[in-house]
Amino acid sequence: MQKTYKAVQVSQFGKLEMVERNIPTPQVGEVLIAVEACGICGADATTVESSNPDFQYPRVPGHEVVGRIIAIADSSSYWKIGQRVGVSRLGGHCNHCAECRQGLFNLCNNQPVMGSSHDGGYAEMLLAKETGLVTIPDELSSVEAAPLVCACQRHSKIDPFYLKNG
Repeated sequence: MQKTYKAVQVSQFGKLEMVERNIPTPQVGEVLIAVEACGICGADATTVESSNPDFQYPRVPGHEVVGRIIAIADSSSYWKIGQRVGVSRLGGHCNHCAECRQGLFNLCNNQPVMGSSHDGGYAEMLLAKETGLVTIPDELSSVEAAPLVCACQRHSKIDPFYLKNG
């Protein structure tokens, strides 16, 4: 059985490199996804060229991810091995913070930001929270679906639409 996978990571400011990593084991509430496609977004440039001193290297960019579940940590009642899913920038809500308890999952204070605070899809595999997944219909190819995963999700707590209409 395969023990490693390839990823493109930001190893330091402005530097991308191909690396091999050990295949991770999903923890409770997580799945391991074999990446089929990952779109490229302007936010990925921020990851590569982050001047934030708190940014932690190395980091795998990419948040427009489509792939298939290859491992599940626990017995999920919904997600199944082999199921085709997408993961976007907001990598899954916690279900515990005040925002989640109000149903404002996009405002969760405890969710990973894929490709920025959590490794993303510029890789053969990635770990993702079950709450951050969406199903992808068979009618769309993975390449077609990947950018759409990003296009329909709010990216920030200061989303102008939310501030105006929230």
